[in-house]
Amino acid sequence: MTSAPANLLAVRTLLLAYLNVDKNVVRDADLEPAEVGIVGDPSHRGGYHCGSDRVVANDYSVVESTRDRSGLTLYASALDVGTFSVRSGGATHTLRTFSTWMVAQCAANAADTRDIREVIYSADGRTVRRWDRLGKRTSGDSSHLYHTHISFFRDSTKAGRDQTPLFRRYLTAIGLIAPAKPETDMEQTDKLIRNTGSSSRTVGDVLADLQNLRNWLISPAGTTGLVNPPASNSPLQQMLAMLQAWPALVAQVNELSGKDFTDEQQIVTGVLAGLPPEKIAEAIPPQIARDVADELSRRLTA
Repeated sequence: MTSAPANLLAVRTLLLAYLNVDKNVVRDADLEPAEVGIVGDPSHRGGYHCGSDRVVANDYSVVESTRDRSGLTLYASALDVGTFSVRSGGATHTLRTFSTWMVAQCAANAADTRDIREVIYSADGRTVRRWDRLGKRTSGDSSHLYHTHISFFRDSTKAGRDQTPLFRRYLTAIGLIAPAKPETDMEQTDKLIRNTGSSSRTVGDVLADLQNLRNWLISPAGTTGLVNPPASNSPLQQMLAMLQAWPALVAQVNELSGKDFTDEQQIVTGVLAGLPPEKIAEAIPPQIARDVADELSRRLTA
């Protein structure tokens, strides 16, 4: 038998949460639970308030759109909203202003309205009008002077698509729901989302730590006035000291790189000092050995 789908029940719950001002008292100004309907009464036949067990031959809610034919189930696919009046943002908001806002959004083809087939409503309480996405009809019966009917293409009901964004947007537009903060709009008092080991840590704490780290990096060790500087013997302070000494170290390396460290005579002397005489003699060619012997003899007899 025809039943209410979860996605339209969610819209009903959202509207009652904000437009049923005093839930314990029935008042004309409030949107009462009985004024937000999805499933037609047992005698209702045909139309979007009926599921497949109650549609009639050539039912307009089925035959005029492939979206309806392919989406026909036992779910009803419409929502009725009754009269209400609420003050918010310095203005009074009623069923009529809600209906004209809704139709304007549909006519503009807003992304969150594209599952809506039609809106039957009255903007002045005297004339019934119909906005029809398929352009088939322009009016409705007089009961719509007191309630607004919204039909949803049946394929959207069958798929269970979320229909609350449009209605949440209305409640936000009139000031009953606070606008969501942009993700980049953070306050320094906001708590960090991820766990950093300190549940009370805030965005401001992180910014202060970053500023402190900057001061430590560019200030010589021992500079007074730094906020919470690291201890002089801490690993962080030792690392900072190394970073601060880095330019001087680079200058020294550059200076040494331009020097010639090759001292051939020192190298030869070192090598010969490590060899026994017989090894030195074996390494000298015979003619050179004779010349050296003659020279040594001359020096000794001189």
